[in-house]
Amino acid sequence: MRQLFYVLQFRGSFGPVDGVQGMIRAATSAAACRVTTALAQCGIRGRFEEVNGPMATFESEVTMTGDTTFLGSGLIRFGENSRLAFSTVGDGHLAPSPEAGWLAGAVTWRVDLGEGQLAGASGLITSNFQVGTSGEVVDNHLGVIYLP
Repeated sequence: MRQLFYVLQFRGSFGPVDGVQGMIRAATSAAACRVTTALAQCGIRGRFEEVNGPMATFESEVTMTGDTTFLGSGLIRFGENSRLAFSTVGDGHLAPSPEAGWLAGAVTWRVDLGEGQLAGASGLITSNFQVGTSGEVVDNHLGVIYLP
């Protein structure tokens, strides 16, 4: 097995799915990026820096299963020819954020299917995200993917 990982920051929107109680759809995209984490005497600082390259897109549908819990699935496209289908591992969590006007959440996604460069993939993706009251999403991913 060969391991690869990625870190991306997806931005986009979310909203309810018409006619389906408790279901939410998100559509986001992420530029290729360089991630820097600096550790210093004064603490920690992180930064995403966009670089040239193809975009990744993320689409998901989640169903709220409780006041703060959800289940869902979706698809990530990396450029034109590679994609991953995923679903939740256990429950995702979404609750009020300390930042006014936002909800904060986290979820672990299981890779269910890979295509293109990612054919035969397995692995896990962690997502730490925020959703705003006006429908915006900022979703930070760390994916650890295993390829045959």
